[in-house]
Amino acid sequence: MLAHAYLTITAADQRDQPTDDRLLPITVNATRRLFLAFLALPTATLDHILRWSWWRRRHQANAKTSHYRRRNHQLN
Repeated sequence: MLAHAYLTITAADQRDQPTDDRLLPITVNATRRLFLAFLALPTATLDHILRWSWWRRRHQANAKTSHYRRRNHQLN
């Protein structure tokens, strides 16, 4: 329970930071995945893990935009 609270607070703190409009805000699950990747993959560099996270969030944002555009919805 304490770990989930920590991840929630960390994700909320990251949402308050200015970010690229092309990215979705980081979620609790994404924060957990980054934390575990950093601990479990000592061969991967921190730069590689962060670039992968940025790519994934950008890809999700593009998919969301395409989905709404195809359905003729207004983006928030």
